[in-house]
Amino acid sequence: MTTPIPRDIPDLPAIPGMPAPLQSVVPASAVVAPNRRPVAAAFRLMVALTAAAGVGVELLLGSPLHVLSYFMIQTGVLVAVVFASSASRAWTARRPLPPRVTGGTLLYISIAALISHVILTGGSTAFLTMGPTPVPGAVPAPGAGPGSGTAEVATLTGWPAPANPLLHTLLPLAVVADWLLFTRPAPLRPALAATWLLYPLAYLAFTLARGFLLPDGSSASYLYPFLDVNHQGYKSVLANALLIGLACYALGLLLVALDHLRPNPVRPRRGRLDW
Repeated sequence: MTTPIPRDIPDLPAIPGMPAPLQSVVPASAVVAPNRRPVAAAFRLMVALTAAAGVGVELLLGSPLHVLSYFMIQTGVLVAVVFASSASRAWTARRPLPPRVTGGTLLYISIAALISHVILTGGSTAFLTMGPTPVPGAVPAPGAGPGSGTAEVATLTGWPAPANPLLHTLLPLAVVADWLLFTRPAPLRPALAATWLLYPLAYLAFTLARGFLLPDGSSASYLYPFLDVNHQGYKSVLANALLIGLACYALGLLLVALDHLRPNPVRPRRGRLDW
């Protein structure tokens, strides 16, 4: 006759001198085989080439140092680098870039497009604008002499004409399409909305220092009319910058919220290449 096994077996005492066992954390890449994503790689390569082409045309038409001072041009360079790297990672089945990098790139190109279409082209009355912002590489319009700060400029004509809509319209739409169709949702934190503001704040300091250091009477010393200290003064410029900063922060929070709500467009399929 055997003794019945009790239902509740007491825990055995720990053996003195023996370390507690550590929990093993196995990364997902060691369990799930990564998939190549040729469609996403091809699309991202096209976006990178589009950004490089738009920036390249602007650099050919104007002084490189002057052209590279524009927020849109700097953001275009960022898009070209980030999407070239993302295309390579999607083609070789490597881990994608951190979401804070891709999300920040989406936010910056959206900010540049909104400023161009809403404030500069749309003529929004929320800011004390002094006329359209000079387009990098464009020839000043008749009557726009030196010392006018943010002087009016003529639109690009001929083969360089598509450069502006390429950078200000087509490129932002392509970046948004990549986020919606080829990018997995990531656990973005609301604190990232404040972190993403570091670059716009650095650009604000750069453009104000640039305008201050350029000699008086130089053309387009301040690249954007709502940041033109010569015509509006520091009080109005800082008020404009504060309003834009708050709008950028709200846009960042909206991006984080949408990333938590949107469905996952990338669904792994066994035995087939992923998007």
